[in-house]
Amino acid sequence: MTEDSRFGRLDQPRESRRLSWPGKGVDQERFGIIAEAFARWMGTAQFLFYMTCFVTAWLMWNTLMPEPFQFDPRSLNYTLLTLILSLQASYAAPLILLAQNRQDDRDRVGLEQDRGRDERNLADTEYLTREVAALRIAMRDVATRDYVRSELRELLDELREDLRSDDRPADQGAAPAKPKRKKRRSTDTSAIPVIQEHGAATERASKPKASDTTADHPTDNPPATKGPGQPS
Repeated sequence: MTEDSRFGRLDQPRESRRLSWPGKGVDQERFGIIAEAFARWMGTAQFLFYMTCFVTAWLMWNTLMPEPFQFDPRSLNYTLLTLILSLQASYAAPLILLAQNRQDDRDRVGLEQDRGRDERNLADTEYLTREVAALRIAMRDVATRDYVRSELRELLDELREDLRSDDRPADQGAAPAKPKRKKRRSTDTSAIPVIQEHGAATERASKPKASDTTADHPTDNPPATKGPGQPS
C-alpha cells in the first residue's frame, strides 16, 4: 500500500514533469511580438541597405588598412565576419519561424471566424428563403390591389343601379324594354289636299252662328219699359 503510493502503479504511466526555471517566466506574447517586429524589419529594404553598408565597411577596413589596424585580416579569410553572419542567420531563422507560426495561428482563427460567419449567413439565407416561400404561399389567399379595386368597382355599379331604380316611379316597376321601331308605311301624297279641305269644312260646320246662339239662348234681363216722357 505504501509502496504503491510512493512509486505509483505499474499499469499507469507517470505524469511528465516540466523543468521550471527559478524566477518569473518568459512572457510568450511579448516575446512573440518582438520576434514578429524583428522578422518584419529584416524583410525591408532598410535592413538590406544597412547590412550591405556594414559588410562593405568591414571588408574595406580589413583589406585596405595596414595590418596592425586590421582586427579581422584577410589572411584569416575574415573569420570574425563569417562568425557574425552565421550567428545572425542562426537567430534570424527561429525568429522568422516564430513570427510565421503566430501568423498561421491568426490566419487559422480568421478562417474559423470566416467559416462561422459564412455558416450564419447561409442559415440566414435559408431562413429568408423559407420565409419568402411562405409569404408567396400565403399571398395566394390574400386579396391583391387589383382584386379589391375590381370588387369595389362592381359594388359601386350595383349601388348606382339601385339608386336609379329608386328614382323611377312606382307604377313603372322594372325597367321597360326598349320599344321596337315600326316600319313606316308609304302614303299617297295626292290625297293630302282633299283630306285638308274635308277637315276645314267639318270645322266650319261644327261652329254655331252668332244669331242662332242669341235665339237659342235669350238673355235673362228683359228690355226696359219706356216711361212717360222718355223718347222712343
